[in-house]
Amino acid sequence: MAMRGGGYGGYGSYGGRRGGVVRERSSMKHLGHLKRLFPYLKRYAWVLVLALAGLLIVRALMMYVPQFMRTAVDSLAYEEIEPNYVRPAIGILIVVLVQAGIYITTRRALRRISVSITYDLRKRFFNHIQFQGPSFFNRFGTGDLMSRAVNDVRMVRMAASYGWVMVVQTLMTFLMGLAYMLYMAPGLTGWALIPLPFVGIVGWVMARGMYPYYRERQEAMAAVTSFAQENLNGIRTIQAMAQEDHEIGRFKRSSTVYAQKCYRATRYQAFMDVGMQTTTHVSPLIIMFYGGSLVLAGELTVGTWTAFSFYLGMVTMSVTQIGYSLSMFVAAAAGTERIFEILDAEPEVVDDPHFQPGEIEGKLEFRGFSYRHPGAPRPTISNIDIHVAPGETVAMLGRVGSGKSTILKAAVRLLDTPKGSVFLDDHDICDFPVRKLREIVTLVPQDPFLFSASLRENLTYDDPDRGDEPIWDAVEAAGLEPTIRDFAEGLDTIVGERGITLSGGQKQRATLARGLIRDAKVLLLDDCFSSVDTETEDRILSGLERLRGAKTTVLISHRVSTARHADRIYVIDNGRVLETGTHEGLLAKGGYYAELEAVQSNQELDRSRKSQLLHSLETDDDDEPALAAARGDA
Repeated sequence: MAMRGGGYGGYGSYGGRRGGVVRERSSMKHLGHLKRLFPYLKRYAWVLVLALAGLLIVRALMMYVPQFMRTAVDSLAYEEIEPNYVRPAIGILIVVLVQAGIYITTRRALRRISVSITYDLRKRFFNHIQFQGPSFFNRFGTGDLMSRAVNDVRMVRMAASYGWVMVVQTLMTFLMGLAYMLYMAPGLTGWALIPLPFVGIVGWVMARGMYPYYRERQEAMAAVTSFAQENLNGIRTIQAMAQEDHEIGRFKRSSTVYAQKCYRATRYQAFMDVGMQTTTHVSPLIIMFYGGSLVLAGELTVGTWTAFSFYLGMVTMSVTQIGYSLSMFVAAAAGTERIFEILDAEPEVVDDPHFQPGEIEGKLEFRGFSYRHPGAPRPTISNIDIHVAPGETVAMLGRVGSGKSTILKAAVRLLDTPKGSVFLDDHDICDFPVRKLREIVTLVPQDPFLFSASLRENLTYDDPDRGDEPIWDAVEAAGLEPTIRDFAEGLDTIVGERGITLSGGQKQRATLARGLIRDAKVLLLDDCFSSVDTETEDRILSGLERLRGAKTTVLISHRVSTARHADRIYVIDNGRVLETGTHEGLLAKGGYYAELEAVQSNQELDRSRKSQLLHSLETDDDDEPALAAARGDA
């Protein structure tokens, strides 16, 4: 998968110099990704405006504190002024209390906006993924998608809610503080502001280089998440093959890459902060020396010098916050780009919600159907014609990779089925709303998947309000009833993640029951008997015949013993129909199907004979050599 390996070795498209790869030179154009967040901000525009107004009031009240201090200091420093420190102290206390009340209220409002924007983004992200096709999931691994939905959305959250407010708040602090400074000491203000342009230049230049670091860090995090998710899904295989130490080593390498990317981003941010703080420290030095000389010369009072120092601190603090604000926005821009990379992916299957079919009988046809998987060197299916009459049971037989599963997936549009090639009751399936099509045509896939829930919840997944009677009918037809009766909690048994507590055959029969319970007009079974023995298979086929009745069924199998029960059999090879006919008719032709039947029949006969021989010998303890020989042959 294209995104899955992003953090294992190289740095990706934004990577550093390794093996000749040069990091892209970042610029402020990357912040343009943030404009895509405006629709989410507009939903909470009034709350944002009120919160911004509240924070500006807090900043305005803050400007009075140095004036109170100026009054108190001057009254204590000069004998001609009557001491006055109680009223300023009360004034500062009132300002602090009012500030605290407004600040707490506005921050709560901003946090609620932050949570709401996160909710909106993640909901849209999840909803969008639900309708993607196989090509999308080939590009983006599960772990990568999880990383984008969690980590990247978290990066976006603060900038989308609080970031814009902080920028306006910082700007207003700078302007109000500067206005007070000019009011009290215009000449000193001019000298104190000399270093600030250099602070802005340092922040701007360094911010332009931040984007690649944050992008790399997010991609490395996605690689770690993908690795962990895939590893945990395959933990049984890892343990069975005693590869725990190998996987720990791989995870260590992946985590090391992520740690290195985090360290580099943090180091760059630290350099930026040090550079800006170093240049801003020049202004207090100017105030200390030049302002102090003005105080000694009697041109400034001590209180004015003190208040001026506080205002300068506010102004320089607002300038240094530019670096923090830019780093927040750059990180959010990197996250936004990764989020909308997913949201911009168009679904492969285009839905038409307007077509409303009438009563469906279950006639399924493939007319000159061809399909090539993206990137494949040759077509998977080449110009095949398959006709399934209403109520007919049709089997497809063929080697692994011959294209059988592709045919069934095309019937429910899990692939981007070409228009004019697959028809349901003479209606092109591309005209059906996808949801409606998949209600009419049910596919039971080859790989059984169960949710981490009870058996009942898995079997009634599409309609949890079903009663017990249809559940047990489907369970009995799928040959799962004895297994469920043996469970202490019956249908309420929790099957664990991906059905891990069940065997392969049990999971396969459970997914078959989940398909049968829908009672669809057309049922497609993709090799649903591969993990069951022939005796269980016979019971399931009898249950299918009883439960399905006159409804259309198409099944894929590798066993002639399964296919022989069908009304018609298609032999598929290399994406083409090799043979078609009934079981007897195909045997009479003496072709591929007849050869396969002969091979499989001999295998079944050999197994049956050996089983009988073992059974007879085990009842006679005296014939040990013969028993050993029979077991060796078996």
